[in-house]
Parts: sequence; structure tokens; C-alpha cells
Amino acid sequence: MIARLFVMFAAVALVATSVEAQTGVDTQRCPPGTVNGFGVPDQARASQDACQKAIDLFQYMAPQLGTAIAGGNPTLGQGGNLGGLGHFSAGLRVNVLQGSLPQVQNVTPAVSGATSTRFETKDQYLPMPTADLAIGVFKGLPLALTNVGGIDLLLSASYVPEFNNSGVSVKVPNGSLKLGYGARVGILQESLLVPGIAVSYLVRDLPTLNIAGANGNDSLYVNNLDLKTKAWRVTASKSLLLFGLAAGFGQDKYDASTDVAAHVAARTVPPSPAANAGPVSISQNLTRTNIFADLSVNLLLFKLNAEIGQVSGGTINTFNTFSGKQAADSRLYGSVGARFGF
Repeated sequence: MIARLFVMFAAVALVATSVEAQTGVDTQRCPPGTVNGFGVPDQARASQDACQKAIDLFQYMAPQLGTAIAGGNPTLGQGGNLGGLGHFSAGLRVNVLQGSLPQVQNVTPAVSGATSTRFETKDQYLPMPTADLAIGVFKGLPLALTNVGGIDLLLSASYVPEFNNSGVSVKVPNGSLKLGYGARVGILQESLLVPGIAVSYLVRDLPTLNIAGANGNDSLYVNNLDLKTKAWRVTASKSLLLFGLAAGFGQDKYDASTDVAAHVAARTVPPSPAANAGPVSISQNLTRTNIFADLSVNLLLFKLNAEIGQVSGGTINTFNTFSGKQAADSRLYGSVGARFGF
């Protein structure tokens, strides 16, 4: 399932640019080129439409990938801090985004220059498995029925396997495992009568990827793909014997960068020369609001957790258009997992 997500990511990431207000063609990265006296375009004109479509497709898909990595609550089902040294929580989860995949196989780039196209999209659930660990560091200061100012260390891990199938290969030059880190500061530690409330900050990254793809005689290379997510959260939780409830809100920041290159084979109808693009270094940035709610089932030392959340905000304008959800529209996501702690 993860491999399928990166296959789509490779298919659309021919060239990317910073996510800024852009309603026309990016002529700086996708020059218009010329047509000679025989009606044959030069390399720039032959590749301009493919270049612009790739920019828009990257902008459409990158925020979905960022949300799948970031998720919601840093520790599913928990709002406050753990209670100091000797306390910990370890869990496995799968974040699942309700995404949309552009049907790129139904669109053939024009060789006569940039042309605005409406991409049909298909609803697709996009999964991302992660592991989480929280370690109590400081219990906090006692105050009536609770403690305030407790501190937890937060760690996470994302795993992406290498993949090679259907003309697309995904390599992880620095290893398939990527660790995340952060901290949580308790406002109130949960007790019999008091809910747990805390503020947290967590960095979750994607392992560095090298992606190569081929479609006929056309080739695509996406190297050193790096995507970082930074998220702050305010969370609250309360255990009710068998069940537990938690909710929170916060903000996500997605930062992506990569080096891309491509080869577009010559066409005979209409006639156009072979064209090469890149390598070029590019980046993308987006900030979104995140809200979520959790439900837990308490089974002695284990807790089963489920979460539903939504991200929204940011502006992404594209030259090409998409059916259904647009690039910056709100997105629903969910998480399921199990957590063990003391």
C-alpha cells in the first residue's frame, strides 16, 4: 500500500516548485520555447506542458503525503503527560488519509506548449504506519488534585521499504527507518477527577527517497526527496474506566525538497524532438490547521485506540484543474493503533 503511494508520487513529481499563488504557467521553470519554419517545436516547447502539469500534480499530492505522515495526536488516546521517570507509553499505529489520486494515465501532455487540462481524480485511502514512544522525564509540580509542568520525551519512527515494480523503483539511500522527536509539557496531569491537558511539539520525517520511473521511452528521476513535518498540538484526555476520550487541535507545517530530472522521447505525431529537463533543485512549503478526536478501549496494560481528524488551510493555485477535491481543500484522516504503557 505504501509502495502504491510512492508510485503515484513518482508519476507526478517531474518538476516541482514552491507552493505560492500561481494561476498561470511557470515560464521560469517551464520556458515556452519556439516553433521553427517547419512547425516543429524545440525542446523547451515540447516539454513545457509536461513540465507545468508535473508542477501542479506535485502541489496536489505533496500535502496529502504530509498529512499521512503527521497524523493527529502524538500519543493516541492520551492528552496529558505520563507522570515522570519510570512511566512510558509505546504504540503502533496506521495513519490513513482520505485522499484523491489524479488519473494521470488518462492525460497525454501536449507538445505545442502548456495547455490547461482538467484531471479526473479517484478517491483513495493513503496509509502510513508509524511507531510512537513517550518517556516520562519530569513528574511536574504538585497542585491540589494534580501535577503541573510535567515533561515527556516523544519519539516516533516511520518505515518505508524499497520497491521495484511496473517500471518504478524506490530506493532509500540512507535507510528505510526515519526517527522523529519532540516533547510534551503537561498543563494538568490526569487523575481521578482531573483531565489530562498538555502542549506538545513533534517532528516527523519521511526517509530520504530516490525514485526512478519509466513509461515507454520516457524516464523520470526524483532524487534526494526529503519531506519534513513539524506539528504542535494542544490535547486533553479523560479515562472513563473501560473507555477513554481525547481531543485536540494544532498546526502542521510540511517542508519538502528534492532534485528532479527527466527525459521525454521524440514524437512523430505531431513531430517534436527528444527533450531533457533538469536536474533542478526545488522545494515546497505549506501550513495547515489540524483538529482530531480519539476513542480508547482500556484492556489492562493495553489500550486499543481510534482517531478521526481533519486538516485544512493554506492556498495552492494551479494552472491545471482537478475534479472533486482541490489541492488545498480540507482532508479527513483516521488512525488506528494499540498502545502499551505504565
